[in-house]
Amino acid sequence: MKKKETHRSRDKKLLLQLFAATFYLSAFTFGGGYVIITLMQKKFVEEYHWIDEEEMFDLTAIAQSAPGPIAVNGAIVAGYKLAGIPGVLVSVTGAVLPPFFIIALVSAFYEAFRHNRIISLMLEGMQAGVGAVIAAVVIEMIQNLFHKSRQIDSAVIMAGAFIANVFLGIGAVYIFLFCIIYGIGKALWEKGRGRI
Repeated sequence: MKKKETHRSRDKKLLLQLFAATFYLSAFTFGGGYVIITLMQKKFVEEYHWIDEEEMFDLTAIAQSAPGPIAVNGAIVAGYKLAGIPGVLVSVTGAVLPPFFIIALVSAFYEAFRHNRIISLMLEGMQAGVGAVIAAVVIEMIQNLFHKSRQIDSAVIMAGAFIANVFLGIGAVYIFLFCIIYGIGKALWEKGRGRI
């Protein structure tokens, strides 16, 4: 009985920490999903040691590939990995509440500051800052990718996807489909060779 209570207490503590972490990240992260994914990595991998770095890359790939906001998808996959369905519910609630309250507040006062010059300049400044943060995230992800010797094919695919999208105008949907087919093919090939 005491063991069950201890286990339940540990689960409650994990769920509270998960809620607090996702709420904090969602409330104080500007720049969209790519930024929050990197901060999740710092919080979940480096600070709490809940997930190892390799798993975080996999969870990030799932979050980016699934439809919907990346921040919510990241909360879903991380929450499920850590605590199953209760973890999903808690982490999604934590990730969704701050933007909900902020947007409700902004919409209530939107007419009052829509044409305000100071607010307009502040938002322009934030856009520049967000661009810099996203660039830093991309550079960090590329560095992490090149530190792994077995990830050379991923780096080639990343460069190819960039070229295909930016210079050849191939849509992201087709690039995702190609990557899914490649990933399935690679997994089946490695399984056949006994490497999985």
